[in-house]
Amino acid sequence: MGKLLASVEFKRRLTAARPRLYRTAFVWTKSKELADDLVQETATKALRKAKQLRDIDALDAWLFRIMMNCWRDYLRQNPSTEDIDNHEISTENTPETDNSRSELIRMVRSAVGQLPDTFRQTIVLVDLEGFSYVETAEILNVPVGTVMSRLSRARSRLRDRLATELSKPIDLGHPLWRVK
Repeated sequence: MGKLLASVEFKRRLTAARPRLYRTAFVWTKSKELADDLVQETATKALRKAKQLRDIDALDAWLFRIMMNCWRDYLRQNPSTEDIDNHEISTENTPETDNSRSELIRMVRSAVGQLPDTFRQTIVLVDLEGFSYVETAEILNVPVGTVMSRLSRARSRLRDRLATELSKPIDLGHPLWRVK
């Protein structure tokens, strides 16, 4: 009976994690279709290897680690990826706010998309998904110091690129720029 309840809880949490996995996969892949495929492959592998998870509270980091490995496999097999600028950004606000928000989103996505893969992966996991440095290090299979270094350099590059594009200082108090 305990295994059945654990299985139900595992599937419930896996289902709840899918939107976060997709969001991260989309930033990494720059493609809606590829993000869908990556999340599906991650879920399939997680279901197949569910018995390997010893602590259900570690599920999120475990899933993102699986997804990172799936993404690395994909990159080895397919060295080129689609450009994120090919995707349209849509919102449901007024034309004025849509235009401003769309331009800002385009600039941020473009700036994030121009980061090297290692920086982009790190900044997405820490700043967008809220993983700790330790969890991010486990997901990326690198030392914590490497996560900190990559994050610092990624934030610096984004700050410089966006400051140039916006032609005004960046609010360093914004959560994106704070060191955790």
